[in-house]
Amino acid sequence: MADKDDPCDLLKGTPGYEYCRGDHAGGGHPGPGPGGNGVTDGATDHVQQLADSLVKKAIDLVAPRDAWAPKSADSGLYEPFLWLGQHLAVAIFVCVVVVCALTAWQGAPRLKQMGASTGWTLVSVAGMASVPGVVMLLNRAVSAAFTTAFSSDESTLFGAISDDMTKGADAGNPLAVLLILAALVVALAFATLVFMTRQLAILVFVCMAPFVLASLARDGDMAAVKTWAGRLLGAIFTPFALLVLSPFVALTKGSLVVDAVLLVAADALMLRMIFHGIPYFGPKVARGARAFVEGRTDNRVARAVVRAGVPDVYERENSPARRRTVDTPGRAIHQDRGVLLAAYGVKQRKREGQLTTASTITQVRERAARTAEITRARQQARTAVQPQAPGSAAPAAGTTPPRTPGPRRAAPNPQPGPGQTPNP
Repeated sequence: MADKDDPCDLLKGTPGYEYCRGDHAGGGHPGPGPGGNGVTDGATDHVQQLADSLVKKAIDLVAPRDAWAPKSADSGLYEPFLWLGQHLAVAIFVCVVVVCALTAWQGAPRLKQMGASTGWTLVSVAGMASVPGVVMLLNRAVSAAFTTAFSSDESTLFGAISDDMTKGADAGNPLAVLLILAALVVALAFATLVFMTRQLAILVFVCMAPFVLASLARDGDMAAVKTWAGRLLGAIFTPFALLVLSPFVALTKGSLVVDAVLLVAADALMLRMIFHGIPYFGPKVARGARAFVEGRTDNRVARAVVRAGVPDVYERENSPARRRTVDTPGRAIHQDRGVLLAAYGVKQRKREGQLTTASTITQVRERAARTAEITRARQQARTAVQPQAPGSAAPAAGTTPPRTPGPRRAAPNPQPGPGQTPNP
């Protein structure tokens, strides 16, 4: 009777019969009968596999092993930039040699300048060819370290989530499972945004390397190279911002609901990664993501998360340093371009400072509300200290008391001029 009740008998004579009857890598068919795990066990396995795939995809997006940037100097994308950078460095070196030859009567200073230009030209040409390989090694090291720090065992964030899916206190609770899956899907969306912005930033700065390094051929000015290296390394090491969550993994382990709360905190951190770690367009992309979320949901928790990841700021177009301001992409690019041109010996015109139109409107509205509050407080304070005559009624709150005229002063008697009779 057991064989007659076996649903696998319907597949006799087909390739699926052995799969149905067999264990198939420890699983078995998701139904009752011989070789089956039962409907509930099969659904649990599918949920576990879905969660594991979401975790793996999130890690691959936040810190991928392979970047979009070229991996070698002979790459078809990087080779034109390398050719232009090398020829630009050689052209600068030739110009320096010509100037030193024309002013050779100055002696040692010109010889020293020509020697420095020769050495820095060789350094810049060699550095151009090594940038893609160095960036590739750094990116792979960051990817390996991030994977180890977040999914190597049960003490890491994603490792604890996978372990709690089977051994947690609420592992059998469908609501908790749905909650953690929803949190993983949302985290995957933010990880995709991190992936796109980070990969584009690394690609752009790697392709800029020949033009930045060529500026060394003039006199070895490192200002532009330091700025460029800071932007590139910031984009490469951005995923390590999530290490802030590592100390809290031990506190949340054992409960899928608390794991979901930690994933929500990771979403806010990923927005911060974009806001602070991606040069030029990072703040604008993060603010766009916040506006997208706020425009499509009224949930206070979701709004609080995106506001924690993207703070309220004024967008600075061309202005001096102010409280809580960020540069627009145009201003940020203009400033870095000024540093690069200065390394080439070209002075860039300094722009006058001003806020953007949207930030100015926001600032005026905030100041108007604050000004009204200050005016109301001053009126109330003036009313409180105003002396009251006996039997007079106190003025209503928020109104300005009438002023009483004081004694009028006599006009001063002007001194008579020469030849004039003084007034009596």
